[in-house]
Amino acid sequence: MKASRTSTRKKEHKYIFVIGGVMSGVGKGVATSSIAKLLQARGFKINPIKIDPYLNVDAGTMNPTEHGEVFVLRSGLETDQDMGNYERFLGVDLRPEDYMTSGMVYKTVIERERNLGYHGKFVEAVPHVRDEIIDRIERAATLNSSDISIIEIGGTVGDFQNALYIEAARILKMRHPEDVLFVMVSYLPVPGTIGEMKTKPTQNAVRQLNSYGVQPDIIIARSSVALDKKRKEKLAVWCNVRSEHVVSAPDIESIYEVPLNFEKDKLGEIILDILKLKSRQRPDLRAWRNFVTKILNGGRELDVAIIGKYFDTGDFVLSDAYLSVIEAIKFSAAKIGAKVRIHWLNSKEFEDGRARVSSLKKYDGVIVPGGFGETGIEGKLKVIRYARENKVPYFGLCYGMQLSVVEYARNVLGLKIAHTVEIDPKSLHPVIDVMPDQKQKLEKKNYGGSMRLGVYPAYLKKGTIARAAYGKEIVEERHRHRYEVNPEYVERLEKAGLIFSGVSPDRVLMEIAELPQKVHPFFLGTQFHPELQARPLAPHPLFTEFLKAALARRKKLRR
Repeated sequence: MKASRTSTRKKEHKYIFVIGGVMSGVGKGVATSSIAKLLQARGFKINPIKIDPYLNVDAGTMNPTEHGEVFVLRSGLETDQDMGNYERFLGVDLRPEDYMTSGMVYKTVIERERNLGYHGKFVEAVPHVRDEIIDRIERAATLNSSDISIIEIGGTVGDFQNALYIEAARILKMRHPEDVLFVMVSYLPVPGTIGEMKTKPTQNAVRQLNSYGVQPDIIIARSSVALDKKRKEKLAVWCNVRSEHVVSAPDIESIYEVPLNFEKDKLGEIILDILKLKSRQRPDLRAWRNFVTKILNGGRELDVAIIGKYFDTGDFVLSDAYLSVIEAIKFSAAKIGAKVRIHWLNSKEFEDGRARVSSLKKYDGVIVPGGFGETGIEGKLKVIRYARENKVPYFGLCYGMQLSVVEYARNVLGLKIAHTVEIDPKSLHPVIDVMPDQKQKLEKKNYGGSMRLGVYPAYLKKGTIARAAYGKEIVEERHRHRYEVNPEYVERLEKAGLIFSGVSPDRVLMEIAELPQKVHPFFLGTQFHPELQARPLAPHPLFTEFLKAALARRKKLRR
């Protein structure tokens, strides 16, 4: 009986593969997240999996201008930004097994071969690499104790490097024909000179997928406008998909509308029907719908400046590099009934004088997000000083906290040459120093996956902004850094009025720095990245408090 139950459980586990058409960047990650949301609302436990076909072992060493932000899991694994979307839509923390790169897969296969794990056999892409992919997908399902795995294959159907992943999906379908479903997300362009929606790119994408031996069950048709009946029928005929299985996904104001739009098109029911599943509960999306209403309608307007440095790459890349920060702002804005206008300000322009720091007076709040390197650093320090001296609500994230400490040391302590050793290794006043365990790693150029990564606890001091915001003494937050406040300067900084309101359990690492509210309405920086744990239905308390302070400033200035 035990063996029978195990067999049944394995057989009933379902797999949904989400594959892109001939164009990337059309919202495959959002579609995956939205499908997961609909199935979660029906009572199923979901584990989303992201496959990135690059040879990097993880996303940690990639430039944000090329790949977007690095999203850090609780475990410390540095991943693709789509993992952030999955967590935000589902309200869950994902496991490292829910992420896969070609680098990970090949590294495992090669290490196994070196250790005679294949018993002297030829090691080839098929079957060995393919089977490692399948093993990872099945292992993630087991470790998550999930009902349904939703696997997003990054890139497009025509990418050479995706062949093995599609082959792995085909084999899973062959082994479990009733338990595997394929979704293709494809873009239907509307050329301006023609004004007519074109289906050929999607038809060609399906043919490419067919060449691998895979047939999509559902097509999500992305476009600037809604899909009409004629195009649905055309896609159905030429792509061999039922017309009701062609789901329209037009451009919208907020990505959080997508699950609601899919629900209107009965996508959740379509998927359950194909997989021969029955809903475990009546889907309840009321809280999500209420959140979307707040996002779309907003309320009181706020102007927040984000001081960035990736301006040479265009607005799209800029937003991608700080995606989690942007979303965290949206969530907290919805909570307090506000609508935030984000203004991207180039730190290099404050540095070279093209922009005056006095222009910051028109903003309700200022954020200096995380980052690395010396680009625009003196401009950021000018911004921080202005925000501190003029009582503009300031929120520093990771690097933004470190620089606020440098600024305070320079202009309050009087240590004019104070700096971070990241920029000035020979600084006579290294108020920000490299962590002891990181020095050897840097000397050996061990950069990948070697920072202080993942969740660590912090103790919060009574009577501080941080303690009041969280409402508890101990918090856990996600980190990604090599540098820290130098313990040798902590006492001097505290005597000068800076409060380290959050510290590590051993009191060695300074996790949060702030000024008392009698001195400044909100001047606070975190060594961790609070944006990584912000959720639509559970906004991060520090972002919420920052926006409350920004709102208070706006009211005061407009009396």
